[in-house]
Amino acid sequence: MPIATVNPANGETLKTYEAMGEEEIERRLQLAEATFRTYRTTSFDERAALLRRAADLLDEDQRSIAQVMTTEMGKPVKQARAEAAKCAKAMRWYADRAADLLADEEPDAADVKDSGASRAVVRYRPLGPVLAVMPWNFPLWQVVRFAAPALMAGNVGLLKHASNVPQTALYLEDLFHRAGFTEGCFQTLLIGSGAVDEILRDERVKAATLTGSEPAGRAVASTAGEMIKKTVLELGGSDPYIVMPSADVDRAAEVAVTARVQNNGQSCIAAKRFIVHTDVYDAFAERFTEGMKALKVGDPMEEGTDVGPLASEQGRKDLEELVDDAVRGGATVLCGGERPEGPGWYYQPTILSGIGREMRIHREEAFGPVATLYRAADLDEAVLIANDSLFGLSSNVWTRDEAEVDRFARDLEAGGVYVNGMTASHPAFPFGGVKRSGYGRELSGHGIREFCNITTVWQGA
Repeated sequence: MPIATVNPANGETLKTYEAMGEEEIERRLQLAEATFRTYRTTSFDERAALLRRAADLLDEDQRSIAQVMTTEMGKPVKQARAEAAKCAKAMRWYADRAADLLADEEPDAADVKDSGASRAVVRYRPLGPVLAVMPWNFPLWQVVRFAAPALMAGNVGLLKHASNVPQTALYLEDLFHRAGFTEGCFQTLLIGSGAVDEILRDERVKAATLTGSEPAGRAVASTAGEMIKKTVLELGGSDPYIVMPSADVDRAAEVAVTARVQNNGQSCIAAKRFIVHTDVYDAFAERFTEGMKALKVGDPMEEGTDVGPLASEQGRKDLEELVDDAVRGGATVLCGGERPEGPGWYYQPTILSGIGREMRIHREEAFGPVATLYRAADLDEAVLIANDSLFGLSSNVWTRDEAEVDRFARDLEAGGVYVNGMTASHPAFPFGGVKRSGYGRELSGHGIREFCNITTVWQGA
């Protein structure tokens, strides 16, 4: 795949870039290693000042970088501005809290004495250069939720971004440099996916984080395992959205629309499988369908647009194949189900009912504005349908019954259970999945500690 900005609203190639050669990659690896030697000794206060400055600059750049993101991957520009604002918020969150999150921990005094020590502490130390392989769907947020904690922990970052968002990738390197970070603290590598393996094998790279597809995750995990390097993987998702009889059905249907089509439906944590108790199924289906039909599909640069184009022509083809397979298998199209006329890689917001286990869309992730609707006889069947997936990223549950909340929190196989609301990442809460949705956690204290050397310091009496 060429490294290029191709506007998905019309298919026009706007900018192309040459991939970095071996000499430039080597220069950047050397710079990352040399910079880490000194950056790791800086104080939390020094790092926090730099990160707050980056947040201020991002706020100033919000409108311009939002237009770049929309041009490169097609999200509605109002959502792109919100993404930039969220990134600035996360930077300030880690700037304010990293010192406490990574403070030395003192074991129980009795245990210290029993070990024969006069003093013992657990200390969090940075690992070194960390390779981040990032996707195009949230081209700022996915990177910042790695970069902010990594930089505050004293690590340095090497970004291999998706090849269709090169301008956003270059902006991120420039942003941290303008904020005052030493040049080697955060570098963008304009490379193809084929160059990742060799870089990950380099001894100077100490760990890797990847957000992306399952095949990409398998490749990185395989190499990292061979080289005995720490990884965090956030892969695909097919999140359930369960609605029980005690729920506010009108509100659940309203939020369901946003949960499915935000970011043009191209989100790993988007609700994709809507599992509704039979007692409220018809009412929910009617309201959900009305909401999806009311969405405005169009130019993502227009403020009134709800759903823009998919990021690539291939992405639309993949989505169409899933829908066509389901229809051939007996699924009913409640709305949408086809591409609109005209240029660009658009697809209509779609709801499919009558989904069977043999259909591809039941097993695979639908990365676009397509929802599948299931009828459940009771809570037990809802859980069975929800867990009948290779993925386990997050989940959504609508109920006013606390006993049901406890059951879902206990039984759903997912990294998150969001009750009476939609899944959304926040700096304060750990984020990640189970099963084929990956392992490890981003954000919160759990995320910042993922790429730390958790060191026991023991002193004898």
